Amino acid sequence: MVEIVQVDRKSAVLTPSSLACLSRIPTVNLTAGCTHGCIYCYTRAYSTYPGEGTIMFYRNTFTKLREELSRKRTRPAAVYFSPSSDVFQPVPEVLDMAYDVFQYLLKRGMGIAFLTKGHIPERHMQLLQTHASQVRAQVGLTTLDRELLSTFEPHSPPPEARLAQIGQLVASGIMTQVRLDPILPGLTDDAATLKCLCSALKGAGVSQIAASTLFLRAGVVYSLKQHIRDAALLKPLLAQFKAGGRIPIHAEKSTVFALPTEVRRSIYARLREIAQAYGLSVRVCACKNPDLATESCSIAGEWAGNPTKPRQQNLFNEAERE
Repeated sequence: MVEIVQVDRKSAVLTPSSLACLSRIPTVNLTAGCTHGCIYCYTRAYSTYPGEGTIMFYRNTFTKLREELSRKRTRPAAVYFSPSSDVFQPVPEVLDMAYDVFQYLLKRGMGIAFLTKGHIPERHMQLLQTHASQVRAQVGLTTLDRELLSTFEPHSPPPEARLAQIGQLVASGIMTQVRLDPILPGLTDDAATLKCLCSALKGAGVSQIAASTLFLRAGVVYSLKQHIRDAALLKPLLAQFKAGGRIPIHAEKSTVFALPTEVRRSIYARLREIAQAYGLSVRVCACKNPDLATESCSIAGEWAGNPTKPRQQNLFNEAERE
C-alpha cells in the first residue's frame, strides 16, 4: 500500500532541466516518488526520493502554476511532464491535478509533452484528443515479456495495455513515440525480444523509437538487490557493468556506471537494424550516451514554437534532429 503525503510546494512549479533534451522546455513534477515502483528508476538515487511506498503530492501545484504564468511576459510554447515521476499514476489526487493543469495549459494555447508507463484515464484521453496538435506523447515499453516487466516495473500496466494505449494515441493524431529505456543487457537486448517489440510497435502505428540502456547509480544497485531475489537474474545483469566505467550524464553534472561503450554501441546497432526492417527510426539519447551519440531523444517532442503561434523560435533546432 502506498502512503500519499500531501505537502505544499515551496519552489517554483515550472523548473528548467539540465538535460540537453529538455533544455528548451520547462518541466513540472506533480509528485516526488511514483506509485509505479520501477526498481531501476534513477530517482531512487536522488536525495529528494521519499522512500519506498511513499508519494509526496504537491497539492498547491495548480495554484502556483497559474500565479507563475500570470507573471510571465512570454508563456512557454510547451510544458513537459514529468522528469522525476509519472503524471499518470493511479492516484485520484494526482490524476485530478493532472487533468486541471493539462486543461489550463491547453486552453491557453500551450502544448504539453509527457512520458508515461501508466494508464491514461478516459477523460484525460478525451482532453488530449481534443487538443491533439498541442500534445506530444512518449510511452515507455521495453519488452513484451509480461513476467519480466512486472519484475522491474511491478505496479505499471502490462505490455498489451500499453500497446493498446499507444495505438489509441496514434489513431487520435497525437505525435507518439515509444521509449525503450532502459534496455536491460542480457535480458531485453537480444534480437528475438527486439523483433517482437518492433513488430508490435509497427502494428500500433509507431514510427519512432527513443532508446537508452540501463545505467547504474548506488541507489539503483541497492534497489535491484533489494527487489530481485533470483541470483540467476541479478548477477548476470550486474556483471555486464564490470568492464564498463563511469561516464558523465545529466548535462555532465553527474556520473553513472555505464556498460562499456562498445557493448552499448552493439546494442543500439542491433536495435537500429531490426527497427529499420519494420520501418521504424531510432533515436539514441546523447544526454545518456555522450561518448557515442549526438542526437536528441526528443523526450519532449519537437515543436515549432507555440502550437498556436508557429513563428516563435523552435524549441529544437533542425541541426539537433536525427
